[in-house]
Amino acid sequence: MPASLPTADTSNTPQAQTVTQLTARLKGVVENNFSDVWVAGEISNFSRPQSGHCYLTLKDDNAQLRAVIWRGTAARLKFDVHDGLEVVCRGRLDVYPPRGSYQLVIEQLQPQGIGALELALRKLREKLAREGLFDTENKRPLPTFPRRIGVVTSPTGAAIRDFLEVLRRRWQGVEVLIFPVRVQGDGSADEIAAAIHQANTLVPSLDVLVVGRGGGSLEDLWAFNEEPVVRAIAASRVPTVSAVGHEIDVTLADLAADVRALTPSEAAERVVPSSQDVAENMRSLHARLKNALTAKTVNLRNRVDAIASRPAFARPLDGVHLLSRQTDDLATRLHSAMKVQLREQQSRLAAISGKLETLSPLGVLGRGYSLTHDQASGRLISAATQVTEGQQIATKLAQGTLVSTVDQIICESKQHG
Repeated sequence: MPASLPTADTSNTPQAQTVTQLTARLKGVVENNFSDVWVAGEISNFSRPQSGHCYLTLKDDNAQLRAVIWRGTAARLKFDVHDGLEVVCRGRLDVYPPRGSYQLVIEQLQPQGIGALELALRKLREKLAREGLFDTENKRPLPTFPRRIGVVTSPTGAAIRDFLEVLRRRWQGVEVLIFPVRVQGDGSADEIAAAIHQANTLVPSLDVLVVGRGGGSLEDLWAFNEEPVVRAIAASRVPTVSAVGHEIDVTLADLAADVRALTPSEAAERVVPSSQDVAENMRSLHARLKNALTAKTVNLRNRVDAIASRPAFARPLDGVHLLSRQTDDLATRLHSAMKVQLREQQSRLAAISGKLETLSPLGVLGRGYSLTHDQASGRLISAATQVTEGQQIATKLAQGTLVSTVDQIICESKQHG
């Protein structure tokens, strides 16, 4: 037979307590020794559900403490309780066994001013706003159909899984490049800023860049309020979406980005269209285009029919015949007018010719008169004193010319009445 295994000696083992027993002992110790305490800190993760109770976290630079304000106490508060408010609280510590946690039950609350983180955030926001990093006129629209999308986030968080799931469901054929970074803790802001700068150097370039993470407290989201991240987003040449998953608080990254999404899932809905919506729009456009073309075709057909029914197209030669007849009529009228005009001009010409004949020197010669001029120079001679004896002269008659020599000059004196 095989040798039996040795058994443990439990004679000296102390009696073990259950978790419930140990928690009950701790509850008694904590609640008895911390039944009335004053605590100063900054409020974070404040919430007030429909029950009216207020749940919050008190924190300083090194520690956090869960706290609760029951509805009766909260109703007596005279000021607005919100994240970033620095307060002094009076209350008692309470242990909650189901979670094994403790919390401060606040019975009195006094505001002490704005917390350090909230004050730093306000100062940085005012500074960057003055530089114009949040101006709305600098915001760019997102492309309707992006092909390459960059995502700056933690590769292991739920944010990237939600983003990719929504993206896959809405649109296919998109290339997604993930730039893995830490999204909280020391050095996370520098990693995020460096990833944004790297995303802007890719070739071919990205169409959209998403920067974000899941929800968390103000401290968890603080990297997206730091100046290097905000400036990197504002300087990005690629349209940027801030997807910091916190609906209540607005980070400075949200203000600097071109588009703010409340969650990474909503960011996916903002950067790509829905394939179903696009298909529906295409069907609607197709129907509208078909109806428009049908109406246009009917309208043009009616116009063609109306034109074809006109006399010019129904009997095209009628117009030619009409114009030909009008041309013949005009030609006849023109021929008649030309005859009348010719007779009138002939009559006028005969009258003018008669007058010219009457006034013509040749007509005078025909009545027995003559013209005498010097034979050598051709100068007209109208008086006897213009010639000398022996001078040759030419006498123009109605028919012919006589050349003679002057033998005698007889000058007749003028008769005066």
